Amino acid sequence: MNTLQLVKVWHQKFGVPVVDTPQLPADRVQLRLDILEEEVRELREAVEDNDLVETLDALCDIQYLLDGAFLEFGLHGVKQAAFEEVHASNLSKMGADGRPVMRADGKILKGPEFFCPDLVKVLADGFGEEFVRKSDRKGG
Repeated sequence: MNTLQLVKVWHQKFGVPVVDTPQLPADRVQLRLDILEEEVRELREAVEDNDLVETLDALCDIQYLLDGAFLEFGLHGVKQAAFEEVHASNLSKMGADGRPVMRADGKILKGPEFFCPDLVKVLADGFGEEFVRKSDRKGG
């Protein structure tokens, strides 16, 4: 089983919502964000403490929460396609010479061939054009 499938089992056992229609449930979004922020703080502390075990635990907890958000926000059906689209966009950050464009601190910057991920298309392919027109979301 992949991580999304494992988290779905947990959601079902614990009565946490799994929805099939994309949505940002007002009664659950803030909880998700608060817990995710808590886990990111724990990751920062683990890294600052040079604690590899706690770092791994925090990374797994963050992945668990992210997969849970995909399930709760009804986006699990397009997760792979969306990830592939973002991956292709990230690969387009290469410079004209085929090498990464980097800032002094090591952050990779957008190269001349960069393109934004077309997540509107991903949503339309996954849920239909009508859904995308009804949402107020913008691409990129």
